[in-house]
Amino acid sequence: MSASQFGYTGSDVQPFIAYGSALRRYGHRVRLATHDNFAGFVRDSGLEFYPIGGDPADLMAYMVRNPGLIPSLESLRGGDIGRKRRMIREMLQGCWEACFRPDPLTNEPFVANAIIANPPSFAHVHCAQALGVPVHIMFTMPWSATRAFPHPLANLQSNNTEPSTANWLSYGVVETMTWQGLGDVINDWRRRSLGLDNIQASMGPGITTYLKIPHTYCWSPAIISKPADWGQEIDVCGFFLRDEPIYNPPSDLDTFLRAGPPPVYVGFGSIVIDDPQRLTNVILEAASRCGVRVIISRGWSKLGGDNPNTHQVFYLGDCPHEWLFKRVSVVVHHGGAGTTACGLINARPTIVIPFFGDQPFWGGVVASIGAGSKPIQHKTLSTDKLVDALRYCLSDQAHRAAEEVALKMRIENGVDSAVQSLHRNLPVDALICDVLPQLPATWLYKRKGRVVKLSDQAAATLLSEKMIKKSELEP
Repeated sequence: MSASQFGYTGSDVQPFIAYGSALRRYGHRVRLATHDNFAGFVRDSGLEFYPIGGDPADLMAYMVRNPGLIPSLESLRGGDIGRKRRMIREMLQGCWEACFRPDPLTNEPFVANAIIANPPSFAHVHCAQALGVPVHIMFTMPWSATRAFPHPLANLQSNNTEPSTANWLSYGVVETMTWQGLGDVINDWRRRSLGLDNIQASMGPGITTYLKIPHTYCWSPAIISKPADWGQEIDVCGFFLRDEPIYNPPSDLDTFLRAGPPPVYVGFGSIVIDDPQRLTNVILEAASRCGVRVIISRGWSKLGGDNPNTHQVFYLGDCPHEWLFKRVSVVVHHGGAGTTACGLINARPTIVIPFFGDQPFWGGVVASIGAGSKPIQHKTLSTDKLVDALRYCLSDQAHRAAEEVALKMRIENGVDSAVQSLHRNLPVDALICDVLPQLPATWLYKRKGRVVKLSDQAAATLLSEKMIKKSELEP
């Protein structure tokens, strides 16, 4: 089976790479469609890559400026909304072309037999409809309505509604507001590129729920169990963690790690921060007051600027978390699901400083299990707050809680469980060749009311033997 995966940002790409690698081990061909920035990361992992366009730095900056559902007045005045809509239009088309365009480097033909996507890719159901292939939603945060907890993006306050009811309603609010902002863009793309009719406004917001599209959520059921009101089409399988890559640290990093007790790690990855110097100063002062050494990952915001390394502070470039987190005492980050999972499985107490999206959700989860402090919103971060959080995370209590959850996570295999979830939900009979059932069907042979599914090889053989006509084949 050829599967096309849609993933947009750095925190989405890493779990999808782990999952794509597992699919390859099961014999599937996998193409991961995301931004150009991640081409090397994807290809180095052994997966095929296709660019969908868009600028992730611009997208990240927009999300930092607008962490909620309603854009700020500054963004409205600055033209951010128009730029975001144009970017979404470009990425929708990129996702569509990722389903059938040849490989950009090798020119090897590719047609997706199945689509795996996260909800914010928006293209998922529509590309699947145009191709007539199944789609499976996989994501790192809840997107299916439940009474157990609210949608992570819905910062709704209600004094006169039962909390469980408010939780359930929050999912419809997010879907409706998203469709109001992008529904016309999606419908225009459906007409122009896919040749499909418009989706009605009443159907657009909850289309994946209405169609009962299978969902797999990649977080540990030991941390958040599957809500009782989710159906059989929804699975919770465990975090998507990749194997620790082979990594030889540069000599200066190796020397720093060996020169003293395990340091605190601080990093915000692809987050674009408005004032990186202020954040750097807060980190340095808090580390000094707590008497700890610190590794600061420069990230996209270039934390630390041109500051030199010292015996107490090390400024880091690229380094795999799987390797590094085994060698630190505490991790401080933005709360991306992949980074959170990597810290927890290594039993590292965690401080989440969220900026947008699911990050406050994961910060709350970490605090609820005692494996870290309460999340500190980046806009309210101060030296005093970071000092208090560090002191808790350096305590025996935090380390015991982190170790307990790590023991539970280590017996899970999220990617393999998710592969089984995909296989269990695939309409296998509709996907395989009727003549050579070990191969995927790519053609329909129609004659005198009969419909036969054929693979490329079966169709080519029957054509060469003049048993069928090309005009009788439909893709």
